[in-house]
Amino acid sequence: MKIKNVDIQNFMLFQELNIDLSKDVNVIFGENSTGKTALMKLLYTQAAVLSKLGRELHADQTKAAVEGAFAKKLINVFKPSNNALHRLVTRTGATRASIHTVFDNDADVRISFSNKQINRLDYQLDRGVETEFTPVYIPPKEIISTAGAFCSLYERYEIGFDETYYDLAKLLLWPLQKGRNTEEQNSVLTPFSDIMKGNISQDNDQFFLKIQGEGNFEMSLVSEGYRKLATLMYLVMSGGLANNSILFWDEPEANMNPKMIYPVAKALINLSRIGVQVFVTTHSYFVQQAFNMAAVYQDHEADEHPMDIRFISLFRNEDGRVGVQTADRLSDIQYDPIMEEFDEVYDREQRLIDGERGEVL
Repeated sequence: MKIKNVDIQNFMLFQELNIDLSKDVNVIFGENSTGKTALMKLLYTQAAVLSKLGRELHADQTKAAVEGAFAKKLINVFKPSNNALHRLVTRTGATRASIHTVFDNDADVRISFSNKQINRLDYQLDRGVETEFTPVYIPPKEIISTAGAFCSLYERYEIGFDETYYDLAKLLLWPLQKGRNTEEQNSVLTPFSDIMKGNISQDNDQFFLKIQGEGNFEMSLVSEGYRKLATLMYLVMSGGLANNSILFWDEPEANMNPKMIYPVAKALINLSRIGVQVFVTTHSYFVQQAFNMAAVYQDHEADEHPMDIRFISLFRNEDGRVGVQTADRLSDIQYDPIMEEFDEVYDREQRLIDGERGEVL
């Protein structure tokens, strides 16, 4: 089950936004405060509720129960003050937020709520929901080093983490599947194993990096960049990330050396090849270019299933509203702050080389 299109009206900083999405890889970028994470969290929220709707919310559930599930998930993911849903309505005189999302099986979901509604919303599902799909959200901060304890804390206390962390921690506690990894799994795992010189294991809800000849290392003793890779590896090994999953990864470059970016991008592309829809947000030139080279230089004739990589630029128009531009190549994107700053750094260095000292920093 893949997300095809989202149409957003008056939700948070989005007054009007309509985006066609790739079934394979979506790379979202833009300056700060243009809504990259908000967009990902909104898509994840709907996918998470629909997944639960298929698994747990049975046909005899009332419409009010389903609406309550959507409202609760939005509140727990976005954490508005006082758990008041209406605080997610755009603060520009709008009275109602609405989100219309279309999936590739033609499931058509509409939710809306007014600036008066606290914990309820209006919901409409025009077509059926495919039950067997798993949405996965990887936030910027790692959680694998404390997954077991985190679940217990989150369930008992009010702590300052949104529900994406809790959802990920629960997924990480899935046991490993029996038997050897499949060829598809190994296509994702091998680049990471080569980087980390080992594999991931779990024992009593504690994760270890097992390095041949050196033994097991607790995740708390491993660098945070490696913990991110370990998270992805374990999700692939346990089946949490598999065919018909949707992966949302907020800033995969966080805490990672640039040398690790290409293997990460390659692994994400291989995930999409086995049926995972991928969303990433980024501020990184290296992440952007890794996916752009994959998009431009792939061999469409040799590849039976060429990749559809979509670049999504969020920016503010002259009137201050958030706009969007999408393309299959970075060269077709007009608003690209990452490339603009890259060019500015180059120009700044040239001015210094030419003797125009000015302000270095």
